[in-house]
Amino acid sequence: MVVRGRLWRVANPDLPEHQRESFVRALMTARREVKAALAENDKGRLAAARQSVNAAKIALGERGPVWWNDGAPDYNRHLIKNTPYLEWYEQLAKPQA
Repeated sequence: MVVRGRLWRVANPDLPEHQRESFVRALMTARREVKAALAENDKGRLAAARQSVNAAKIALGERGPVWWNDGAPDYNRHLIKNTPYLEWYEQLAKPQA
């Protein structure tokens, strides 16, 4: 996935749907907890909430070890212009004939 010119890893498409849904629920709960901790300026609660966000993202495959097995490198968080995917990305913006 590309956001503002930067590549971001997507969730593992091979996760069973019930597992993916569970991990997404955990991620959303953790993100709400981050927001609440920030509002209360509670540093301990914020640290724990951010750890929960990270754990959920790892479970989804968005962080941590790569989930693909074709040997392609992980360009997560790299600017697309600095990766081999630039040409692919530029083709997406071209109108289809």
